Amino acid sequence: MKYRLLGQTGMHVSELCLGGMTFGNDGFWKVMGGLQQSAVSGMVKEAYEAGINFIDTANVYSMGQSEMLIGHAIKQLPRDDLVIATKATGIMNDLPNGRGQSRYHLMNELDASLKRLQIDHIDLYQLHGFDPLTPFEESLSALDDMVRSGKVRYIGLCNMSAWQIMKALGLSDRKNLARFSSVQAYYTLAGRDLERELIPMIKDQNLGLMVWSPLAGGLLSGKYGRDGKGPEGSRRNEFDFPVVNKARAFDCVDAMRPMAEKRGVSVAQIALAWLLAQPAVSSVIIGAKTVEQLHDNVAATKVELSADELAELNEVSRLPSEYPGWMMDLQGKYRETPPVR
Repeated sequence: MKYRLLGQTGMHVSELCLGGMTFGNDGFWKVMGGLQQSAVSGMVKEAYEAGINFIDTANVYSMGQSEMLIGHAIKQLPRDDLVIATKATGIMNDLPNGRGQSRYHLMNELDASLKRLQIDHIDLYQLHGFDPLTPFEESLSALDDMVRSGKVRYIGLCNMSAWQIMKALGLSDRKNLARFSSVQAYYTLAGRDLERELIPMIKDQNLGLMVWSPLAGGLLSGKYGRDGKGPEGSRRNEFDFPVVNKARAFDCVDAMRPMAEKRGVSVAQIALAWLLAQPAVSSVIIGAKTVEQLHDNVAATKVELSADELAELNEVSRLPSEYPGWMMDLQGKYRETPPVR
């Protein structure tokens, strides 16, 4: 296992992060995995022994069950060896203030997450999306107070556009508030949309990138047919998410399969290896249902794709050109070579 700095922090995180979305079985979240304490404790232990020091969850995952299960599982491990990340924003109850990014809600949810996780601080506390009602100034002020209190070490965000992130960073700089250190976003070989604006912004601002759903909800595992149907019990059979251009996804699978067969590894490992080869990526979040899946994902850290293979995968997964990107590329060529006199 390799370790990478999370953005411009001095904190190293494992290149794979254990995701907690499959932990717990409350209502909708049961579709994601439904794992209970024995399985969760075993999964966390196996991940730690494989070198994974990074665990990501959220308060909404099984309505707090995921955090509680992780809290119990990590009691058997050295706390200082772990980087624990969680999130808040989603709906936790039907009360008027049971959601969003108001100071009221974020402060309440931080204390609730700490209690469920049975720890005295969160290493990375993240906004779980965009709240159109709460001004960034309020949310950032609350997050800054959390950092100053010692209950939170670093702050991050998920699923926002580049302009929203830049606005937040500008406010933090101007008001001397804690600055976002990471972005958690959807990124796969079959879904490279964030390369248009988010990744250039992430590189420019030196933010860490945490990737969720690296196998596009299982489509890049090699276990699905072109009709999108997978093996019995597959999550995508019940919950078709995230949104994916399936034709492009299966073109990618067709290109990856010979690479996997040549090495005697799974197609999923090739898909993960492509992500790990992207320079903007800090850590890839894996959400396994079984220890066997966890081991297969961890093995992807040993797969190295050649320059020719990366080029082939880049070509088959290439995004269609959009304005203003194609115009910027065209005009940028005028500056690539200095004039000769």
